[in-house]
Amino acid sequence: MLDHELDLVFRALGDRTRRALVERLVRGPASVSELAEPLTMSLAAVVQHLQVLESAGIVRSEKVGRVRTCRIEPEMLRAGEHWLGRQRTTWESRLDRLGDFLAEPPPAPSEGTKT
Repeated sequence: MLDHELDLVFRALGDRTRRALVERLVRGPASVSELAEPLTMSLAAVVQHLQVLESAGIVRSEKVGRVRTCRIEPEMLRAGEHWLGRQRTTWESRLDRLGDFLAEPPPAPSEGTKT
């Protein structure tokens, strides 16, 4: 995945409303009106949030007649998860080394060293 694509994913997920839309779509496809129903914003505002998610490749929508149905695109979410996993692995390794260092007994003072 390109850095630009990863930037789009994290920027899209950086908003609480868009995360709520993703959480809902993880359970299965939904129409735009179904997605908008529990939210306290206009349908137009929900559509704008969905457009950001679509631009990032997180959501795909399809219009049949007058109904636009949205569904999650798990591949982009997996890419973000993979990046986060690499960061977590790096930090866990560093913390493990720090823990090992802190668990080592302090060096014994050498003779002639004043304490």
